[in-house]
Amino acid sequence: MVRAEPRLSSEEAAPPAVSLRAVSFAWPGQENPVLHIPELTIKAGERLFIFGPSGSGKSTLLGLLSGVLTASEGEVSVQGTALHKLGGAARDRFRGDHVGVIFQQFNLVPYLSILENVLIPCRFSARRAARAARQAGSAALAARNLLECLDLRAELWERRVAHLSVGQQQRVAAARALIGGPELLIADEPTSSLDADRRRDFLRLLLRECENSGSTLIFVSHDQGLAAEFSSAANFEELNRRAGR
Repeated sequence: MVRAEPRLSSEEAAPPAVSLRAVSFAWPGQENPVLHIPELTIKAGERLFIFGPSGSGKSTLLGLLSGVLTASEGEVSVQGTALHKLGGAARDRFRGDHVGVIFQQFNLVPYLSILENVLIPCRFSARRAARAARQAGSAALAARNLLECLDLRAELWERRVAHLSVGQQQRVAAARALIGGPELLIADEPTSSLDADRRRDFLRLLLRECENSGSTLIFVSHDQGLAAEFSSAANFEELNRRAGR
């Protein structure tokens, strides 16, 4: 298994994909923070696997990186943008333009078709739509190309996602996250409902598409058996030095 800690405190010409400094996060009413990460730097283009038990705070970290949550203390920067200095609307715009998220439960819109679900980010981000058009000629063509690369046949594209298998929904969620080439792709235990063969097949498809788009990938899971597919891996419980553990 290939395992390495994410690169810490490295000085590079280009800004890192992710930089955290003295970050703490506590839910309202909590005395002790659920997260305390002194320092974490992830370089652009990294394929990082973060493993740790369920309930350890991995999803909370991803919420901070996507701008859905804000740190109680410290600095969170993504692609050189200080998210801790932005208001809620600005963080939403940043996420739409620069971050793709694959949720554990996929969060697809059940009454929309496959194609319509994949195109959602382009409806909310002119930047993502323009990048998709540059890549493929139009956002719709970019969506079709991604679906083909993720082994979803054209005869399925107009089908509502509620009628798909779990594996098919998972690949639709990946295509939606990847469209428009976001600089950062975040995956929150997206393979937890799949058997071992489908899990590994999906992961290899995802890594291939990240390579094609140049996206940095942060993938979290409790399944350490997936780590061998990544260029680096980190134990979340070693990154997170919260009190009371």
